[in-house]
Amino acid sequence: MNPPIFVTGIGTGVGKTVISAILTEALEANYWKPIQAGFDDGTDKQQVKSLITNNKTVFFEEVYTLNLPASPHIAARAENISINTTVIKESFKELQNKFANTNVIIEGAGGLLVPINEREFVLDIIKSLQAKVVLVSRNYLGSINHSLLTAEVCKMHNLDVLGWVFNDQFMHYEEEIVGWSGYKKIASIPLAKNLTKEWVKQQANSVRQSLK
Repeated sequence: MNPPIFVTGIGTGVGKTVISAILTEALEANYWKPIQAGFDDGTDKQQVKSLITNNKTVFFEEVYTLNLPASPHIAARAENISINTTVIKESFKELQNKFANTNVIIEGAGGLLVPINEREFVLDIIKSLQAKVVLVSRNYLGSINHSLLTAEVCKMHNLDVLGWVFNDQFMHYEEEIVGWSGYKKIASIPLAKNLTKEWVKQQANSVRQSLK
């Protein structure tokens, strides 16, 4: 079975959902967001689904769909529940058995050290699923620090990092982050003037070879 690819970011609002859509389209992979916190404007799964053109992608149901747009542990606490990594792992095993030999893009919540309960973080989900990691860095003032801190956490926890996807193209320091972190660049995605299926497909075509 192919190991899942877990998309995480250097923070919140860096474009994980758009990048997940591009990767899903490029690999004709299945898509899964196990934890959705906040959905007044729709879920991330719905957004990715609206941006995909291939007819092979299967969109898996979330394990936890929480009302409050907040850190997952806070959103779960508001509903008197606790997020359990074992439940997420068992759910993924069922999906693997049902959809063997297919790529799966898993979208995380926020960054690696976002708490999911009182003891565990997003990185603990990555470990439990033995997933490979794609790091999304949105180029903004301060993103070098956030990117390199994220890379250090990956190294501390021996995560299997495939590389960076840079988003937004602000100034020119992507190669420096690549050099300092030691993780390769998978792609550099321009800021979308209009986020459409056609744009996502165009970006997917440009990154497909790098992913393979």
